[in-house]
Amino acid sequence: QVQLVESGGGLVQAGGSLSLSCVASGTIRSPNVMGWYHQAPGKQRELVAVIASGGTTNYADSVKGRFTISRDNAKNTVYLQMNSLKVEDTAVYYCNLKDYFSILYWGQGTQVTVSS
Repeated sequence: QVQLVESGGGLVQAGGSLSLSCVASGTIRSPNVMGWYHQAPGKQRELVAVIASGGTTNYADSVKGRFTISRDNAKNTVYLQMNSLKVEDTAVYYCNLKDYFSILYWGQGTQVTVSS
């Protein structure tokens, strides 16, 4: 009974920035891990970045130094600041929450398109 709603996707030129937000609602148990995954057409859904309730983060090698994940536990919100965007970042970005019981929840996804 957790719902995740993403926002902030769109079209941006290479080198530009986007900020994604995801708000969780419902029965949210702690501790948990929230994060972002992306999926390009014909490819597997891949981890972009995750952040635990206590603040520990993990990033995909491809986004280290460019993306920053953060969260506001009081607002049940996770953010992804995406800088220096590349064409290869183009994908649908999905918000994810893994709760204390390792149950996975997913948002509907938001399209990020980076043009050259």
